[in-house]
Amino acid sequence: MLVAPSPIVAVRVVNAAELLREVGLLADGPAVWGWPGRPVPARGGGVFLIESTAPAARAPVELTRLGKWIERVPSLTVDGERPTSKALATRLGAFWLPSQTVLYVGASSTSISGRVAAMQRTPLGDRRPHAGGHWLATLDPRTSMRVWWAATDAVEEYEDALLMAFEAAVPASELAALPDTAVVLPWANLRRPTGERKATGIAGSLLAEEKVAAPPTHVVVVPDGDAEGARGEPPPKRVRAQPAPAPRPRPMTSRAAAAASVTLTAEGAERMRAELRELTEVKRPEVVARIRTAKEHGDLKENAEYHAAREEQSFLEGRIQALEARLRAAVITEAPAAGEGANIGSTLTVEVDGFESVYMLVGSAEAKPAAGRLSIVSPVGQALVGARAGDEVAVETPRGRATYRVVKVE
Repeated sequence: MLVAPSPIVAVRVVNAAELLREVGLLADGPAVWGWPGRPVPARGGGVFLIESTAPAARAPVELTRLGKWIERVPSLTVDGERPTSKALATRLGAFWLPSQTVLYVGASSTSISGRVAAMQRTPLGDRRPHAGGHWLATLDPRTSMRVWWAATDAVEEYEDALLMAFEAAVPASELAALPDTAVVLPWANLRRPTGERKATGIAGSLLAEEKVAAPPTHVVVVPDGDAEGARGEPPPKRVRAQPAPAPRPRPMTSRAAAAASVTLTAEGAERMRAELRELTEVKRPEVVARIRTAKEHGDLKENAEYHAAREEQSFLEGRIQALEARLRAAVITEAPAAGEGANIGSTLTVEVDGFESVYMLVGSAEAKPAAGRLSIVSPVGQALVGARAGDEVAVETPRGRATYRVVKVE
């Protein structure tokens, strides 16, 4: 009996450089990743990706490293129990995506080089200098990895866009095999910038912060008769301290001025209001209920569910405060009239390298390149401001000049 061969399913492998280009950034690098650390020649803030040089069918974790991690961090548990090295390796391997090379997406608003160096210097289990991506430290040291990066001021927006683009590239068969299909992230990312955590079942994986004891009070014992005024001498004249001059007001920086008002389109403002309603009316009560339930389990010091819920609450409240602040300071703008040059609110169809793309120009607060929303402070957005149909605009990049032809402005 002849059996028909199974259909061959093409798997799309998106490497780090392609992922950066997919969201509209120019990839720089690569630099070698490894411990105890190698410098990354990146200046300023931006986003970065850590990838293996080739896909691997299984997570190349090293059991010796896992054993030392378990021994060093007594609070580490898997599903509430102390694991063996093999059990921990199995759980880590369950989140491995065989077709993908990107293992971690990170960001820093100040220094990519400093953030990568801090990650490489952090021992497995420590919180400092920076524990982000600490799963990477469990991999076999022979695993070849590298770092790619791109400079940008819109760090949060591009980090979110990269994570969304990564999720879109994962094959459906691998998504279905994940223990948690709700939060799909690169292997070493454990949570989204907005706070949603990957449900790994691994808790207490980092050492608790050491509490610094207050210095002891220093008491000076003075012999009898040596105290001031004990022998009848007049007390020394005390010089009255002059109040320090009031600091002169500093002029508002451009960053502070930008924070004072947030330019939004009407659609962008409505998206933020909808997200705020979801967070305050749905997510917040859910987290509060989880905290209440976790409290009923007893000792909060060793209660992993309680600490996870409190951490999620912290991220949730931070996002709520950020949205509320943006909406309070929002200045709603309308798209320019027909025939005028492109500006905030304009939708442009552009052609670059023979491919057409549609972008909407927005303020930095609502920028999301993966969704086609470009900030007017980004290099491409700046170049497109004022453009009309038929114009060609050039964008200077570290790799050379890119030319965009404006097909249509709406």
